Amino acid sequence: MHATAAPATGSATRLVRALVVGHRGACAYRPEHTLASFELAIELGADLIEPDVVVSADGALVVRHESELSRTTDVAERPEFTSRRTTRLVGAAEQTGWFTEDFTLAELRTLRAVERMPALRPLSTAYDGEFGILTLAEVVELARSRSTADREVRVLAELKKPWWSASRGLPMTDLVAAELRRLDAARADGPVVLQSFDAAALRALREELGDGGPQILQLVDDRPGSDVLVSRSGLREVSTYAQGIAPSRHRILVRDEEQTLTGISDLVTQAHRAGLSVVPWTLRAENAYLPRHLRRGTDPAATGDGEGEARLLLALGVDGLITDSPDIAVQAREELVAA
Repeated sequence: MHATAAPATGSATRLVRALVVGHRGACAYRPEHTLASFELAIELGADLIEPDVVVSADGALVVRHESELSRTTDVAERPEFTSRRTTRLVGAAEQTGWFTEDFTLAELRTLRAVERMPALRPLSTAYDGEFGILTLAEVVELARSRSTADREVRVLAELKKPWWSASRGLPMTDLVAAELRRLDAARADGPVVLQSFDAAALRALREELGDGGPQILQLVDDRPGSDVLVSRSGLREVSTYAQGIAPSRHRILVRDEEQTLTGISDLVTQAHRAGLSVVPWTLRAENAYLPRHLRRGTDPAATGDGEGEARLLLALGVDGLITDSPDIAVQAREELVAA
C-alpha cells in the first residue's frame, strides 16, 4: 500500500452509535491496566477497553501507562530491583526510575500494580498489590471471552512511544504486527483497533498489515505542534492510513487558562468531511479535569458533572468517548438516544 494513494479502507464519518471506550479499563474506580479495571469497564458497558502498550527486555508487549514503572507498580519497594533504577533521556526530558525495557516478562510478572493517582482516587488504593501486569494478548483474550453474539467487546491498543522502544533495540511496530497475526487479530473486523501519537509508526503498521489490517486512530494532543494533523490537509493525510482521529477533547470543547469553556471548534465536522471518525480523550469526572461550569464544589477530587461534558461531546456528533468512567458515558449516551 502507498500511504498517500487513497483514503484508508473502511473509513466512515459516523458510526451507528457512539462507542464508549474504557480508558485503561475503568480506572476511576480500580488501579489502571489491572484485570479488575478492565473487567469492571466491560461490566459498566464499555464497547472497547483501552490498554497502553510498552515493551519488555525480551520483546513482550505488556500494558502499562508508560515504560517507567514506579508510578503504577511496587517496583520501588522491591530490593531485588534496586540496581535497575536509572536515569534516561526520554525525548527532551530526563526521567529517573525503573523501565520495562530493563525487565524480562518473567520479572515484570513479579511486580504488583498500584493506583497511579492516590491523592485524587484514594478509594482505588484499597486494591494496591492485588493485581499483576498483563500482556496485550491477555487483554485481547479477556475481550474475546466477554464478547457475545449480541455484544462484541474490542480492544483499543495505544502504542506508547514506538520511537523510544525502537531506539532501545525493541521495534514495537514489528512486534505488534507479529503479535496481531499470531492472535488472528490483524484484520479490519478483528478484536483490536490501534492508536498512537506516533504517525510514522501508524503508517508503518498500515504498510505492513495492508488495507485490510486493523482499524487505526491517529491520536492528537492539544499542543501547537500537532495543529498540522487537524488542518484540512492534515486530516486528508491522516485518512490515507487511519479510519479516525482520537483528539484531546480540548480541541473540540475549547477552554481558556482559567478552565472556562469559551467555544466549540469545527473539528468534528471537518474530520467527518475527511471521512474520519472522531473519538476524543480523556473524560474524567473529578472536578480537577472538568470545565469550571461543570464542577461541583471546590475539592479537586470531588465528582463533578462528568455526564454534562459527555453530553456536550455526544451532541456535537463524536463517534466515541475515551473515558475513565465508562458508566457515566454510557448513561449520557442512553439519555441522548432516549431524548
